[in-house]
Amino acid sequence: MPLRTLETWPHGAIMLDAQHTRFALWAPDAFYVSVELEGGRSVAMLPQPEGWFETEIPCPAGTRYRYNIDGEQDVPDPAARAQATDVHGWSVVVDPLAYPWRHSQWQGRPWHEAVIYELHVGALGGYAGVEHHLPRLAELGVTAIELMPLAQFPGVRNWGYDGVLPYAPQASYGSPEQLKHLIDTAHEHGIAVMLDVVYNHFGPDGNYLGHYAKGFFREDVHTPWGAGIDFDRREVRDFFLDNALMWLLEYRFDGLRLDAVHAIDNPGFLKELAQRVRQQVDTGRHVWLVLENEFNQANLLEHDFDAQWNDDGHNALHVLLTGETDAYYSDFAADTTAKLARCLGEGFIYQGESTRHGHTRGEPSAHLPPSAFVLFLQNHDQIGNRALGERLHQLCSPQALAAATTLLLMSPMIPLMFMGDEVNASEPFLFFTDHHGELAEAVREGRRNEFADFAAFKDPERRERIPDPNAAATFQHSSPSFKDSAHTQLYRELLNLRHRHIVPHLPGSVALGAHVLADAAVTARWRLGDGSVLQIDLNLSATALDSPTPGHLLFATPANQGAHLPPYSARVTLSPVGEHS
Repeated sequence: MPLRTLETWPHGAIMLDAQHTRFALWAPDAFYVSVELEGGRSVAMLPQPEGWFETEIPCPAGTRYRYNIDGEQDVPDPAARAQATDVHGWSVVVDPLAYPWRHSQWQGRPWHEAVIYELHVGALGGYAGVEHHLPRLAELGVTAIELMPLAQFPGVRNWGYDGVLPYAPQASYGSPEQLKHLIDTAHEHGIAVMLDVVYNHFGPDGNYLGHYAKGFFREDVHTPWGAGIDFDRREVRDFFLDNALMWLLEYRFDGLRLDAVHAIDNPGFLKELAQRVRQQVDTGRHVWLVLENEFNQANLLEHDFDAQWNDDGHNALHVLLTGETDAYYSDFAADTTAKLARCLGEGFIYQGESTRHGHTRGEPSAHLPPSAFVLFLQNHDQIGNRALGERLHQLCSPQALAAATTLLLMSPMIPLMFMGDEVNASEPFLFFTDHHGELAEAVREGRRNEFADFAAFKDPERRERIPDPNAAATFQHSSPSFKDSAHTQLYRELLNLRHRHIVPHLPGSVALGAHVLADAAVTARWRLGDGSVLQIDLNLSATALDSPTPGHLLFATPANQGAHLPPYSARVTLSPVGEHS
């Protein structure tokens, strides 16, 4: 890492020792900046080159502070390591070394061992609430939890994608020390912890950067959330690069999932982030970097990024399971079975073809290993972006869901589930926020208007029934109860088989191809690293197919299939080295 100079201060309040803190703010549009301490003390910050203001003062951990711009406006620290309450209130000085780690020798887990469980911290009762689920998840076979974004957002409930202070873990979930305790306890159970980070935009309430650092943004680049972030500017890049390193080094997260990097559209920044992480993390420690990327840029997965969420695979499976073809599912309505086969054989479905909007999307991906793709049947988006937040088991038959779950948990792709999937939770996962006034009204109406393209909500009166994101009840209804079911036993059995027979041999795996058996039925084969061949036959149609069992049967749903592949079924076979054709 290059040495810091006066032109590249670390953003925010950095403790120099137990009693002294350096404050640095990049405010190129400000004439005068001061640090305001709770209690009334004000300290002028010294102007530095390139728009920086800096000062060092006696100031221990726990001190509440904020910045004053030009004697006119008090603002929180954009790089605050904690907030006392809300995004508009006092920032808090944090000692990153104060937490006594109990499992400091933890080195993470190799990527091929990942079985990821995505969760919303608030819906599970905060950092301490998530801890209660760790023994259950470890017993189920989960090896990693992925936390939806934690960056401080306005109010006390939010999905997390409205965060405006990326360095501050959400105060309503608990303290930074409680977050570290959660991660420490997860490591005790052998569970890695990933964090979803949002570097493509700031939320609509509580972002003051435009008042004193307009250069953070590019007015000539627009995203769905407003002006684009200027990642070509060094101060801006460092703001996000240092943030990623903070989560990985200070909090000891085991990986990051980068949200919607297609809205960043700056491969140079992404590659620098990956390179910096690989340089800074201790040799021997496993740290995962995963992308969400609508552009399907396979080139980013050839070097420092481990994988990408495979929305293509989800969308094809969803169409086959539910018959829904509204909105973005329309891109998967034609030749859906062939599209699923392409996903299983090559990774991405869209590798340069045109979408419904007439734009080409994606790059060739067949050369990538299966582990470069994260497969899922549900996630926060795919449930929560439904008007009523229904879960998949409420949209398709239990037999079809069991078959699709078999594919999810037994394929060489990396499986991801969303909280409640394993128990077929009856509770929805709804879109919720805690905005007020005109912003609350805009979010409410915007949410309802999003569904005008869906057949079930073309009637404005029906759209009025969509839950208000700002109502406390919307959040409360989104907390799942966890009651074991037959589906839980299916998860437990499949994950046990995965860990015993597939995971040890995933390194070096390659896809051998997939093809269509019939409408809504496919077969796919992979050569594992030890030379054995894994085959999954999936039939999501209502028609039985003649299909003798090849190799040694690992699992079948329903059982006792004989030489047929029944309706809504899946079969997993494994042929040892030398026994496959």
